[in-house]
Amino acid sequence: MFLGLFKRTKKMHLRALKVFCDIAQLRSFSRAAEENGLTQSAASQIVHHLEEQLGVRLIDRSKRPLVLTSAGQRYFAGTFPLVRQYQAVEDEVRAEGRQVAARVRLAAIYSVGLSYLPELKASFAARCPDADVRIEYAHPDRVYQLVETGAADLGLVSYPRDSRLVRAEPWLTEPMCLVCAVGHRFADVGRVTAAELQGCELIGFDSGLRIRREIDRQLEELGLHLPVGMAFDNIDSLIRAIQVNHGLGLLPEPCVRNELSAGTLRRVECDALCLKRPLGVVLRRGFELGRAAREFAAVVLGRPLDDGGAATTRVVRVAAARKKPAATGT
Repeated sequence: MFLGLFKRTKKMHLRALKVFCDIAQLRSFSRAAEENGLTQSAASQIVHHLEEQLGVRLIDRSKRPLVLTSAGQRYFAGTFPLVRQYQAVEDEVRAEGRQVAARVRLAAIYSVGLSYLPELKASFAARCPDADVRIEYAHPDRVYQLVETGAADLGLVSYPRDSRLVRAEPWLTEPMCLVCAVGHRFADVGRVTAAELQGCELIGFDSGLRIRREIDRQLEELGLHLPVGMAFDNIDSLIRAIQVNHGLGLLPEPCVRNELSAGTLRRVECDALCLKRPLGVVLRRGFELGRAAREFAAVVLGRPLDDGGAATTRVVRVAAARKKPAATGT
C-alpha cells in the first residue's frame, strides 16, 4: 500500500513539474493546461501547491504575458532538464519494439514551413503513424527562442547558426530567383543583364530579417544597387505585394514554384545573380530528444542525428561511470 502511494506521489510530482515548466515556456496558464489535458483552474492550482511547498512565489501573475520570479527562474532552470530527461527515457522505453507513439513539437519560419513541411509530415507519418506533430510558425528569432527554452524540440530556419544554447545541423541549400509580376516591364523579357537590372526597385524582406541582410550583402559584393521600396516579414505578404504592385523581388525558388507554375509570377534570368539560401535544423544543446523527435529530424536531414544514441544509453553510461573509482589529478 505504501509503495503504491509512493509511486502515485512521485508520478503526480513529476506531472506538476511538467505543468510548471510548460507554463514557464508558453507564458500562459491556458495554453499549458491545454497541452496537459487540464483545465486552467487545475493548472493554476498545481502551481499554487508548488509555491506553498517551496514557500516562494514562482510566477508573477500581475504581468501579461506572465513572467517567472527570480525564484521561479532558478526552479525552472533546475527542474526543466529533469522533466525533459524523464520524458525522453519514458519515450525510449515505451517505443521499444513498436512504432513511436509520441508528440513532436516543431517551430519553423514561414517560408521553410510552407515549402517543405507538408511533404516532410507525410514522410514522417509513413514511418511513425501514431506520432503527433505540433507546428508553430514564427519569426526566426522566435524559433530560436522556442528551441532554447525547450518549447520546441526542433527548429527549421534559414541561415542556421550555432550558439551557446543551440547547435545547428546543415540541411540543404536553396537557389534564390528573381521574379516579377505579369505586369512588370521584365515579364516578357525573360532575361536581363546586370546593367539593365541596376537601380531597379525591389519588393523585399524586412530589414530585421537575416535573409534581407544576406541578400543586401551579396548584392553589394556583386556591385548591384537594388533599393527596397516595400518590405515584409513573411513570404505570403511579399509574394502578394509583388503581384498586386507589378513588382520585382528576389525570393527562394521553392517558395514561388506554385506561382511560377500558375503563371501569376514570371521568372527573370540574370547571369550576374547566383544567390543561395542555406537551411538547417536547430536543436537545444545538452538535451536528449525523444525517439519521435529524433525520427522527425532524421526525415528532415535524410540521415540520423549525429548524437544518435538514445536517452537510456546516456543514463546507462552515467550509471556505469559512477561505479568507477574516483580518478586522481586533473
